[in-house]
Amino acid sequence: MNILVTGGAGFIGSNFLCRMIKKYPDYNFINVDKLTYAGNPDNLKEIQDNKQYTFIKADIGDKKIIPQIMGDHKITHLINFAAETHVDRSIESSDVFLQTNVMGTKNLMDSSLQHKNFQLFYQISTDEVYGSLDLDSNEQFTEETPLAPKNPYSASKAASDMLVMAYFNTFKLPAVISRCSNNYGPNQYPEKLIPFFVKKLLAGEKVPVYGDGLFVRDWIHVNDHSDAADIILHQGKPGEIYNIGGDGEISNIDLTKKILKIIGKGDEMIEYVEDRKGHDRRYSMGYGKMNKQFGWKPKVNFEMGLKETIKHYQMLLT
Repeated sequence: MNILVTGGAGFIGSNFLCRMIKKYPDYNFINVDKLTYAGNPDNLKEIQDNKQYTFIKADIGDKKIIPQIMGDHKITHLINFAAETHVDRSIESSDVFLQTNVMGTKNLMDSSLQHKNFQLFYQISTDEVYGSLDLDSNEQFTEETPLAPKNPYSASKAASDMLVMAYFNTFKLPAVISRCSNNYGPNQYPEKLIPFFVKKLLAGEKVPVYGDGLFVRDWIHVNDHSDAADIILHQGKPGEIYNIGGDGEISNIDLTKKILKIIGKGDEMIEYVEDRKGHDRRYSMGYGKMNKQFGWKPKVNFEMGLKETIKHYQMLLT
């Protein structure tokens, strides 16, 4: 395989690359990343000199360089991690989200269609495209749940997902989509909740909790996400969607208190702030299809994974 990984300097993409290169010594990996604020080359230090690995700084929306890269490297598979992902930023300004998440994905697909040896386009998506669930329900998102995005970020991801399926149906592009719950683990950019809170607490600052703090998310360790993506890359059926859940459903306030306890701080470090606009109440991601078809389920216990992740940031920031 000659695999193009877009957004491979980001949190999830870099984890995927490092794990895959160790596992598949006969594959070639080409990492295309624009190196925006969330891309960090240090995430890839352990593989930067590996003969299987090539890094190219480029924008996935570049209509000249992307087809050239795919042709030069005889790309057979493409996995698209590249995305603008932060909800708060999308509320402030959505332009870059539409450009990267929709038009960037379109350019990658147009480029893929130009190559006869191309075998699979794999789009990484999010549980947020499904919208929100009620707090008092036991319902989980499935692959049949209708798309109902509630903020500019999730709307841009839903649009790109629909475009991927349109290219599968219209142009016969061999494409799959996976939708994953909230990722956590080492090397995550500190705008995300867990590293953001740890950083603030280590600096002696209070942590902000939106609204009543009862907003629920499902959390998955990045290693589990990468392992699921590995399976889908090799065994996923074109035209299919796969949900990746983490068995880590918890409210924001309970997660905050867990972080405080692990670090050794009290509830006085919590500061309730005005709620986010259009804040989805609850996400809950099922993974029955992944389990039934491939025997996959998350391996990392959330309690243990959270402790190890916080320890990583403590060592990094002190």
